[in-house]
Amino acid sequence: MRKPPNERLSHQARTPAKAGGEDEETGPRLSPGNSGGHVAERKCILSGEHAGRDDLIRLALSPDGDLLPDVRAKAPGRGAWIGVDRKTLEEAQAKGRLRGALARAFKGATVQAPEDLGERIESALRQAALDRLGLEARAGTLLTGAEKIETACRKGEVHLLLHAADAGEDGNRKLDQAFRVGGGESQGLVIPAERPTLSLALGRQNVVHVALIDRGAAARVRHALDRWRAFIGPDSGLSAAPAGSPDASAVD
Repeated sequence: MRKPPNERLSHQARTPAKAGGEDEETGPRLSPGNSGGHVAERKCILSGEHAGRDDLIRLALSPDGDLLPDVRAKAPGRGAWIGVDRKTLEEAQAKGRLRGALARAFKGATVQAPEDLGERIESALRQAALDRLGLEARAGTLLTGAEKIETACRKGEVHLLLHAADAGEDGNRKLDQAFRVGGGESQGLVIPAERPTLSLALGRQNVVHVALIDRGAAARVRHALDRWRAFIGPDSGLSAAPAGSPDASAVD
């Protein structure tokens, strides 16, 4: 999956690159990829489990020795990788396990993990997902507007259907039904971003629902959302559309 340029947070990890540019704590492991090729793996410093680079979260050191999220794995220098959710990370940080794991990963270097590391990672993953949607909007691979989306769903042109967190349940159900009729999934995904946030990310007005009409674009967006969801946990609000009572909220 191609990724947009690395996000610029208030504190961005930037360190001189080491020879070869590898994260030396795990070495270059390879495993079969879904496409029949190979996917570079890294090891989570907390769980000890291996996974593909794109499925883990990279942590890097700033010049001042601060530990910062590098969710797009673009910052130069040595990095450490985690594959746990925010709750597990914060528990490890509170018990001192994270400090020890970082010392091993960075080979004894003094590492200052901020108290709000979990919040920073979540914010970076959220921004990465929104940036991905913005890129797809500029590339013309998604639709907004309930009528356009419903028509495309019924024609089987939609590969991924998304609903804003504050979308009306009536509108969600109507589009979900059209998605199913066109051979799509049973429900769209409700993401933890409300209309103003989605509208800003896509550069459009009153974005309530989003439909990805390109298979590759749908895969890229889903991957970004899956990473976000995996870190914030299953009860975070990123889920299938609810099937509750009707709601009078307007839809786009």
